[in-house]
Amino acid sequence: MSQISIVKLSEVEKDGRFDAEFYKPEYLEVEKILKKFKDLTTIKEISEVITNGHTPRYADLTQGEIKFLTAENIFDLKINYDETKFIFEKPHLTELKRTIIKEGDILVTIKGKIGNFAVVNFDPKKKYNINQDVGRIKLKKGFNQYYISAFLNSIFGKWQSSKFATGQINPFLGLGNLEKIKIPLLPQPFQEKIETLVKDSYSKLQTSKSLYKEAEEILLKELNLESYKPKHELTFGANLKEVLEAERIDADYFQPKYKEIEKRIEKFETLTLTDKEFFKIITGTYSEKYSDKGTNYIRSVDVQDNLLVELDNLYKTEEKLDNKIKVKEGDIITSRVGSIGTLGYIHKELEGSFISDNILRIRNLNKNLNSLFLSFYLKKIGTIFMERLSRGSVQQRLNQETLKEIKIPLLLSPIQNKISEKIQESFKLRKESKELLEKAKKMVEDEIEKEASK
Repeated sequence: MSQISIVKLSEVEKDGRFDAEFYKPEYLEVEKILKKFKDLTTIKEISEVITNGHTPRYADLTQGEIKFLTAENIFDLKINYDETKFIFEKPHLTELKRTIIKEGDILVTIKGKIGNFAVVNFDPKKKYNINQDVGRIKLKKGFNQYYISAFLNSIFGKWQSSKFATGQINPFLGLGNLEKIKIPLLPQPFQEKIETLVKDSYSKLQTSKSLYKEAEEILLKELNLESYKPKHELTFGANLKEVLEAERIDADYFQPKYKEIEKRIEKFETLTLTDKEFFKIITGTYSEKYSDKGTNYIRSVDVQDNLLVELDNLYKTEEKLDNKIKVKEGDIITSRVGSIGTLGYIHKELEGSFISDNILRIRNLNKNLNSLFLSFYLKKIGTIFMERLSRGSVQQRLNQETLKEIKIPLLLSPIQNKISEKIQESFKLRKESKELLEKAKKMVEDEIEKEASK
């Protein structure tokens, strides 16, 4: 549906923008609301530093002492410090010195998915830097970075980021335009409430990660793998019998590290996913049309690295697909193409969802095997063998036959339950953490609308 905005020539000349997108009705409405605030400032006026990083020449980003954050690591009020690229310390301390991030900085995505703002909150002993798709903002003393970030992630901040961005296919928010974003400074007590919510969220997330780590330590200790570090050998041997039994001639399949892990697992009573009495494995199906209506349709990109499935941005499908490929609570899903070893555990909220053709569904029918424990075991240990068993040199593929070769140790039920409880509590805290961030943004939006209506 077409939209029409009428603006004065003097406004166009002042803004220096002649593109119609800049004057969308929603952008003009935000401008109208913000003009009602007496204490209105801009990012430029409250910032001591506004800059962005770049990628060092010849850097391969797979090794180094310094974690290198990109736009993929920055979300609304949250930063993923775990899955990053890397650079060496020399460029970090020389050509990238101005973008060494410090606690209290605000990071912002300025290319692609623009306008995600988050406060840097991490162990000060750790070192991080940013690439060219991320901006770094250091506020002047006296300004609350938690409130500022919450506002910038609210609809009033998001719409301004979109307004000032250039480019349609791959939007870019230049630093000069970033500086122009307006921020109403609400009363200090309110800002402190927002700060408390965001900090509580960070605290819950950190506790969630600690519980996840504790579960991992229990599992590795039970398998006698807590001090074992798999080593990639450059030279090793395999006899003809092993080659014939495996029906594989690729060298990596016979790496000694796999045998060593198998040896430790086989000390327990083991199950295999081959047993059709206990495990049902199926492949999802392709949907020609998916949108925002219909039944949830889970793709491999929706599965996160912590066994969770991203609920917020799920596509849906109105196609009449086979109900056999629906998932129910307790199912485990894993990607079978490309990024092998991405696993998700299906919670009640996702029950009845369809799965795409790039996903395998594992349904556990064994009453002596806790499904959440199984998903965690497959994530921490099973993925090692998934990489080994996956077929294809250019793009890895995992099929049902290879997946069934993975052995599952049947640990004592109390151990399984202990691990499962820690993971379940980790999930709960992560969800609460996310809800607190959403609450912070909503409170900012509600307060601005309330104050503007006076």
